[in-house]
Parts: sequence; C-alpha cells; structure tokens
Amino acid sequence: MRLLVTGGSGFIGTNLVQHALDHGVEVLNL
Repeated sequence: MRLLVTGGSGFIGTNLVQHALDHGVEVLNL
C-alpha cells in the first residue's frame, strides 16, 4: 500500500508516518 501525507512534519503527521512505516506501508511525505 502507498500513502501520501501532506504536513507529515507536524505532530499528527509524524506519528501517522511512523505508524504507517511500522506496518510496511510505503510513505511519500510532502
């Protein structure tokens, strides 16, 4: 699965990206 995150450097975005990566999701952070 792929996930596009805008605002991934904020508090919620940081936790969302880390959670997705822990579950094997490919993340593109803008």
